[in-house]
Amino acid sequence: MPDITQQAAAHWDAAYEGRAEEALTWFQARPEPSLGLIARHAGPGAAVLDVGGGAARLADALLEAGQADVTVLDLSQVALAAARARLGARADAARWIRADVTRWAPPREYDLWHDRAVFHFLTEQADRAAYVATLLRALSPGGVAIIATFAPDGPEACSGLPVQRYSPETLTATLEALAPGAFARIGAEAHVHETPSGRRQSFQFSLFRRAGPA
Repeated sequence: MPDITQQAAAHWDAAYEGRAEEALTWFQARPEPSLGLIARHAGPGAAVLDVGGGAARLADALLEAGQADVTVLDLSQVALAAARARLGARADAARWIRADVTRWAPPREYDLWHDRAVFHFLTEQADRAAYVATLLRALSPGGVAIIATFAPDGPEACSGLPVQRYSPETLTATLEALAPGAFARIGAEAHVHETPSGRRQSFQFSLFRRAGPA
């Protein structure tokens, strides 16, 4: 099975093409609370995977903080190219993978999985199951997954696509149904993101530990 869903990749390439980074609704000059959460759960030598990282500045910030093993995965070649161009020579310090997370076969395990707003686009049960199957293969036992989605009072759609909103409790129940006993929620926090146009979007960030030794 190919790693890329062409229709979805084309959608996200179009979302990035011809738009300044700072004009994207999901733009963050400094990616919080992601950075703080990662710092609490991943040491400098930890392998960090940013799922749906696109052109976000998380990789920049992680490299600046001394994180030595950073991988960014995204469907959009346009987004990944923009991030690499922004980083310049520093881009070679990270790994860049163009793939659909629901079809991707991880070549290794990671200590920390970070997803800011990919899972909530998976409105079909089969896609959610495929995502969790990838998560199980990619996250090392004892590793931490940070999964951020729109909260119950967040937007019902983003970038022209419907989303599935979650509370920490409903997200936990969803993961438990798809992978019984595999993940334990170890934390959650609310976050309000302000878009470049000034709109406020409610998110929830939930943290899960993969079953196995810490």
